Amino acid sequence: MAPEEYDCIVIGAGIQGSFTAYHLAKNKKKTLLLEQFILPHSRGSSHGQTRIIRKAYAENFYASMMGESCELWTLLEKEAGVTLYRRTGLLVMGPENGKDFQLIKSTIQSNRVPAVVLQRHEFSQHIPNVNLTHGDAAFVETDAGVLYADRAVRAAQMVFQGHGGVIKDRQKVVQIEPGSMVTVTTGSGVYRAKSLVITAGPWASRVLPLTGLQLPLKVVRINVCYWKEKVPGSYSVTNRFPCFIQIQPKEAEHDIYGLPSNEYPGLMKLCYHMGSETDPDERDRQTDRSDVDILSRYISRCFPGLVPEPAVVESCLYTVTPDHHFVLDRHPTYSNIVIGAGFSGHGFKFGPVVGKVLSELSMGQVPSYDLSPFSIRRFHTQPKSAL
Repeated sequence: MAPEEYDCIVIGAGIQGSFTAYHLAKNKKKTLLLEQFILPHSRGSSHGQTRIIRKAYAENFYASMMGESCELWTLLEKEAGVTLYRRTGLLVMGPENGKDFQLIKSTIQSNRVPAVVLQRHEFSQHIPNVNLTHGDAAFVETDAGVLYADRAVRAAQMVFQGHGGVIKDRQKVVQIEPGSMVTVTTGSGVYRAKSLVITAGPWASRVLPLTGLQLPLKVVRINVCYWKEKVPGSYSVTNRFPCFIQIQPKEAEHDIYGLPSNEYPGLMKLCYHMGSETDPDERDRQTDRSDVDILSRYISRCFPGLVPEPAVVESCLYTVTPDHHFVLDRHPTYSNIVIGAGFSGHGFKFGPVVGKVLSELSMGQVPSYDLSPFSIRRFHTQPKSAL
């Protein structure tokens, strides 16, 4: 049987791949979206009910990309007829004179992101049931909030299919043959296209070597913890409790973040922004709970209204680059192969704009943003031939 032919094939149907396919189909490109698992699934980085959406970043390039990303999320809500975002505000806490906190404040101001600085003497009046660490300062990014993750992935895929896009799941990629037409072989089919986009999430290090490329990507398992409110509603989205990020907590090296009780009534989602290295196909064997111990200590100190033992622990995978910035680039050898990878646990909210630039790269267009922070060259990695 002759291979099915497309303008573009996208490997990986998480949020980044789904939005890449969405933009390609809206640009009238015949597009195939391949997924190795049965959809929907909870094996990667795009599942679960909620993610934080924010513009509070130390880096200007992220804050500027988020401006358009928010507009595109609103557009998807209209196209799909579903609510994907709930405004809660984002409380940012961190050492007042710390470099990261000062950079975020500066970026917020220069991008005119609406924010309210909270003075220490009025903090508990605005944010009850939270102890602000001595020496920390705080502000609230007022338009930040919660994205409904599973719903968002389904919405992007639905609009993609509405524009003629094809999704095939249970398609584990076993071979990629570069060329003017790229041939992709899976366990159950052979497909050809003028361009290929690889957005394989935690499996990028399995798929990229099929094109002769290895990148310094590390997969870590995150314990997604939910903590019981001592008084129901204390940290609830309905009581206008915000999302939060704690920069440089006393307990650990990486940030701690949380979302108001929402998906599980009476339980607040509060997580450590790092985990232990794992194999994406063996993640349930990773049982390290040192991050849970960090969170328990932090909660005892700063969130007195939560029981400091998690009531529910789920898991998620991050694919982390050495500098925690994304990879958005063309393959160094094959210009019609495009790579989106290494979203490092903070990429979901960028899905609409990441999909846009990856689709632009695959169509041979000049991307809408300066992608130098996301280039493969920054790793000084020579493609290692696996062909």
